[in-house]
Amino acid sequence: MELAEYKPKEFPKYTPSFINLINRWAHGTDAKVVGQMSDEVIKCPYKEYDKWKEWYLNKHPTAIEDATNLIIAKIKEVKPNIENIDKNTIKVWVDDLVIDKSFWGIKVQEAILKKIQKKTGIKCRLADKEEERKGFDGFIGNNPVQIKPDTYKVASNVKTEVLRAKMISYKKIKDSGNYDVDLSEVEKYLS
Repeated sequence: MELAEYKPKEFPKYTPSFINLINRWAHGTDAKVVGQMSDEVIKCPYKEYDKWKEWYLNKHPTAIEDATNLIIAKIKEVKPNIENIDKNTIKVWVDDLVIDKSFWGIKVQEAILKKIQKKTGIKCRLADKEEERKGFDGFIGNNPVQIKPDTYKVASNVKTEVLRAKMISYKKIKDSGNYDVDLSEVEKYLS
């Protein structure tokens, strides 16, 4: 089988990225809608593309239409909000990301690592800029970690981002300056 046979479809500029983002929100191509694709391709008894396509569509006759409908419904939901985005909205968003979230995110990461070090006696530190470029936020001993708010797990870009380290997640306790911290992924580093 020649893999060079695959010819990508042509789309207008930006539309694949936009549809992909909307699809993440709509969950149009989640396994419950279209099947677990890695399993489907491997379990297919045929190795030729045309037979695979026919086999898949017979097994999941409404999957493409169901996924399409979920995505178009989400686009209809999002479209009025896109039309309301103006320069001021974008400026407020950029300010929140660059100024507020950067400062407070680093301060929370630092506080979590200090608390872990105090409780365990294991040296903890924030990542330097080179380590940060590799996707690390800090270290417990020699073990890299990512330290993210609990909302990170549902963020739209997370499904495509490769996590390069175990994650510590945190959630602000409402109306307080305290956080619930989930260390379950890094427990093996703490003993």
